[in-house]
Amino acid sequence: MHLFGLLGSLIMGALVGTIAGKLMDADGGLVRNILIGIVGSMVGSAVFGLIGFHAYGWIANLIVDVAGACLFIWLGRKLFR
Repeated sequence: MHLFGLLGSLIMGALVGTIAGKLMDADGGLVRNILIGIVGSMVGSAVFGLIGFHAYGWIANLIVDVAGACLFIWLGRKLFR
């Protein structure tokens, strides 16, 4: 059961990272996309949670995660460029 949860997180992270990378014009490999997707998911959940929005369902989670990943990429650019 835990293996499927981990696999799902990795696949979702890769998907979120890839979409955010395309939207933000940030090229990266699979590992980078997974890391951006996972961290972006946490950022998106935290930010949207602070404003009182909680995503229910696969599509809503995808939107929140991609928004968080885009915010994470933007912050990274502002801090390290």
